[in-house]
Amino acid sequence: MKKGKISLGFSSCPNDTFIFDAMIHHKIDTEGIDFDVVMADVEELNKRALNQELDVTKISYHAFAYISDHYCLLDSGSALGKNNGPLLISKHKIYPDEINDLKIAIPGKHTTANLLFSVAFPKATNKIEYIFSDIEDVVLSNEVDAGLIIHENRFTYEKKGLKKIIDLGEYWENETHLPIPLGGIAIKRSIENDLQLKINQILRKSVEFALKNPKSGYLYIKSNAQEMDEDVMYKHISLYVNNFTVELGNEGREAIKNLYEKATSLGIIGVINKQIFLT
Repeated sequence: MKKGKISLGFSSCPNDTFIFDAMIHHKIDTEGIDFDVVMADVEELNKRALNQELDVTKISYHAFAYISDHYCLLDSGSALGKNNGPLLISKHKIYPDEINDLKIAIPGKHTTANLLFSVAFPKATNKIEYIFSDIEDVVLSNEVDAGLIIHENRFTYEKKGLKKIIDLGEYWENETHLPIPLGGIAIKRSIENDLQLKINQILRKSVEFALKNPKSGYLYIKSNAQEMDEDVMYKHISLYVNNFTVELGNEGREAIKNLYEKATSLGIIGVINKQIFLT
């Protein structure tokens, strides 16, 4: 942690730039705290968190299972919801009983997409890691048989002639009747509790400001959204930013704990012994 600054990692995805815009651009009172922003793809952020490089960071819930000794989860900033889970897609019609034999592109070993897929199909192990934005292309080029897509690609795959094999969000909701936990915001346990709570409150205010003023951060969001058009950009935001982003609440916490219990029972992750959530 730099003197007077908190290192803060998040991705260039619209849901992240949307919720962090107000706090990093001082549109709300940050109570004397300045943030040193590191922007990277979610799997790169996962790797940085595994090395304990960042004070506060967006994290895949899968990756959090491996850093819980050193980080806990903030109550604000999470991406949970319904009808917004990862999709397994291909060029051709494929039936669920064929999935175990496929070569599958995944958006990173430690992504929650990979964890959800592993829970649903534990015997499907022929997986290759790609940057999430490349997965449609490697499926189209026959480099892989299928791809696990996340983020805005759920709005673009059909236009490219790709077909859905399974919606892992639907699978999760049918199994648990809980929202899908995708990503959260982790903070170092070594930061004193008063400061942890203050950062959580600042983030909550930033999320609330964004929801009340959705076009306030438009230029910042757009500048990091590459070639995404405005319609897709705001569809992306509305998909991943919701009441659970303001605060996890009991249902959000239950969903996260349920995910870890299922993954632990299948031997995908080890037992998490620490208190997961900021108290």
